[in-house]
Amino acid sequence: MSQAGTDLHELSGEGTPSVTDVDRIAAHADPVVRNLQITHCYHRLSRALASHTGGAANWCTFAVWASKQVGQTIRQEDVARTVERLLKSSPEVAAGVDLVAQGLKKAVPPELVRRAVVTTARLDDVSAASARGNLKVFEEIAREFARFLAEVADDPSSAERIAEFCDALRPGEPPEGQRYLRQAFTRYHRAMTTHDPKQRAELLLLANIEIGLHEQTRLQPEIAAALEAPVVDPGELERRLLDLLLPGNRVVRWVRRTLLTVLGRRGAVRAASERLASQARVLVRRAVTKHLMTLALPGGELLDLSDDLPATFPPLLAKLSDRELLAMLDIIDPTADSLLGTAARDWADLPDRMHYIADMFRCHALRGDLLDPPFTAEQVEALTAGRRPGGAL
Repeated sequence: MSQAGTDLHELSGEGTPSVTDVDRIAAHADPVVRNLQITHCYHRLSRALASHTGGAANWCTFAVWASKQVGQTIRQEDVARTVERLLKSSPEVAAGVDLVAQGLKKAVPPELVRRAVVTTARLDDVSAASARGNLKVFEEIAREFARFLAEVADDPSSAERIAEFCDALRPGEPPEGQRYLRQAFTRYHRAMTTHDPKQRAELLLLANIEIGLHEQTRLQPEIAAALEAPVVDPGELERRLLDLLLPGNRVVRWVRRTLLTVLGRRGAVRAASERLASQARVLVRRAVTKHLMTLALPGGELLDLSDDLPATFPPLLAKLSDRELLAMLDIIDPTADSLLGTAARDWADLPDRMHYIADMFRCHALRGDLLDPPFTAEQVEALTAGRRPGGAL
């Protein structure tokens, strides 16, 4: 049984995160530890709000698993391995290795060439862009969830409180305006007081989509930067290859490179590096895209965002009636009441992303295990102390 099926008021004994907690986490200097703390904070916010809305998923619920997935990119855990695997199976890269060997007139270990490509591929830039996006969303939206829970949730019948809360949000459209946040928190407030399960489910779905649209609009520069970061420079790749394949101190390496030039072999190595760089750039971008378009959910379920959603709408959301929700879906969901065509073709395309995200929110709106903790108790103890936990993250 998932923890979502137990007492939602038990928030790991830590209470509901405050605005001060959010600000402290956002200020953490280590992007790896900060991401882990962000993910855990989203979990606590998610369960706190769910305790007021019948246990249904809210935007923070989905943010837990998205942030956890982004953590892999920030830590570069799987991206480099995926790049290595793609390089190893590529006949074009194998041909490039042969060209390098011909230029050097010596056997060239393919694993050294793959290592040179991975270290030249600017995965650090991908990691940095992902970390910036993770922080950018958290320090704005998590802060508002913490403020909402502190100022409104304990007295949801107060119209004055929700009005005062919304007055502090900026008018206007995203990325700078917070109109969608205003609307979303108003709907969360209404969902706290209604006794109609279907009305609550539709209010929560619309609120989640509105925050998702605000978030994804704000994230557009960071998503584009992460996808565009993998640039394998041929000159840099050539230098790394020669450092690995012609070892020695600076003088020895200079003599060996000079000899290659005198013997007319340097041009072959340069041509091979250009060929390798061109192919590697395609493969590295494919690996990064694959990781950005993958979402791991509880129970080992892995969503490939380039495929149609493998799910169904829950009964409460199979047929929608809220007019504002329907109006929103008319804008962002071109396949109304269907999961056909939800696959995202280009993750850098905002409408493409939002189509998938809106249907994902709808399919998994009432899924209890999404409220389960993303980390073990031992990992939480470590990350809250500012350390990188052991075990699978």
